Amino acid sequence: MSEKGKYASATENRRFVWEYIIWPLVTELNDLVFTLEQYQLMRARVCVGGDTLVAKKMSRGLVSLVQKGILFKDEQGIYSIHYRLVPYMRLRAKCDYSTAIREVGQN
Repeated sequence: MSEKGKYASATENRRFVWEYIIWPLVTELNDLVFTLEQYQLMRARVCVGGDTLVAKKMSRGLVSLVQKGILFKDEQGIYSIHYRLVPYMRLRAKCDYSTAIREVGQN
């Protein structure tokens, strides 16, 4: 078996963080903004074993989502979702990674 390339790994990290941490957090809060502390609490709930390697991959996924424009980070460290994803949040609709990336117009 061969190892995944760096692009495949980055996409996998983004997908995991979006689908298991960010989107559930946003729908739970029912708000388009969240803090790093709220993210960390949700990450701890998802990553019960406390595996530092998994946590490191998840932090890369968060940064990568910001780089892709799905999330924005302001000067105070507050994260927000792209405005085109707000209707999904308000409807509490499922918004998987492929839907999010398509909505914000990134590939």
